[in-house]
Amino acid sequence: MNIPLFVAIMVALLLMSAYFSATETAFSSLNKTRLKVMSEKSKKAALAYKLSENYDNLISTILIGNNIVNIALSSLGTVLFIYLCGEGLGATVSTVVITVVVLIFGEVCPKSLAKDMPEAFAVFSAPIIFVFIWVFSPINFFFAQLKKLLSKLFKVNKEEKTSQEELIMMVEEVHQEGTLNSEESLLVQNAIEFSDLKAEDILTHRTDLEAVSVDDDKSEIARVFSASKFSRLLVYEESIDNIVGIIHQKDFYTGCGITDKSVREIMTAPIFVLPSKKIDELLRLLQKNKTHVAVVLDEYGGTYGLVTMEDILEELVGDIWDEHDEVESSEDYKKIGENVYSVDCSVDIDGFCEKFDIEVETETVSLGGWIAEQLGKIPDVGDRFDYMGFSIIVTETENHRATFIELVVRDHELSEKMTI
Repeated sequence: MNIPLFVAIMVALLLMSAYFSATETAFSSLNKTRLKVMSEKSKKAALAYKLSENYDNLISTILIGNNIVNIALSSLGTVLFIYLCGEGLGATVSTVVITVVVLIFGEVCPKSLAKDMPEAFAVFSAPIIFVFIWVFSPINFFFAQLKKLLSKLFKVNKEEKTSQEELIMMVEEVHQEGTLNSEESLLVQNAIEFSDLKAEDILTHRTDLEAVSVDDDKSEIARVFSASKFSRLLVYEESIDNIVGIIHQKDFYTGCGITDKSVREIMTAPIFVLPSKKIDELLRLLQKNKTHVAVVLDEYGGTYGLVTMEDILEELVGDIWDEHDEVESSEDYKKIGENVYSVDCSVDIDGFCEKFDIEVETETVSLGGWIAEQLGKIPDVGDRFDYMGFSIIVTETENHRATFIELVVRDHELSEKMTI
């Protein structure tokens, strides 16, 4: 027996096994977007991208090749070790040695290396694996037909759509890799979730609206403009449930002071939408009508709330602060004692949950809505309930709603997790 020739062939087979294993890992781990960018500058990268698009054919070729070389390596190893150690011990020695060698040098090491640089190895491997695909094309065709048969038998659903949660997870992974910074990652995640939000999720409730009557004196309207510091005010007739227009500050004041025109002459027609209106559609509607405000109606046609262009844009880029805004953290959340906090009930329920590391299941948007939901009645000063290690006490009310609560943390472990 020509032992050097046997060893040389076995080494060559081991290298082929390592190549197939590394190629499998590279193509399964690569970033297609990055590879597509590379394909614009390199023919090999373009070939690799083309092969990755037909992954079934590619993986079939890799598995066929890998099995052939591993079986051949095992067979030659058995013959060699039987020759060297005899029939009694040769098969056992061959099994142990070949298994360890293939596991280390044919699987673990090449796959680990390919995992660290998948795009680069896929580009290197593409011309070689392309030849194997051509060589094994008859076998691949057989397996393709077999796959179709199995799909029909087991009724495999080929329609696989990426869910919103999967997209957000992908963005988080890219952020962790350093490709996106924190601001970019947050912007992309907000954009993914943007189309799911409705007008009712971001509106300012009617109880918090600033509005004037169409019959009010101009001095009263000027006072509301000055006190609210808003550039636009809703105008109602008889009641706030009958919004008839919007006054712009720039139309109310002229170069010589308050305009001489009547309120009806200077107000613009409002846009009305339902609470279920998606905010991406609402944004396009505001742009089309060249306005910044939409009035949200309830199921009875009354005024439910107000959505502004700023409210919508904040869902994409985060809070937009102007010189009149008060900083939330200094006013809405106050520590008034050991593990005791005063909280403004107008805060967003999601922000409240994040600050106090608490989980709630509710359809409401504000903390005040959730408080009323938990109490099961119109809140009164002194009403209280316990929830997940917290005691919540209503301390102030206005217009049949809670405006401030006192939150007492009864669980020491919870107090350590809070971000406030």
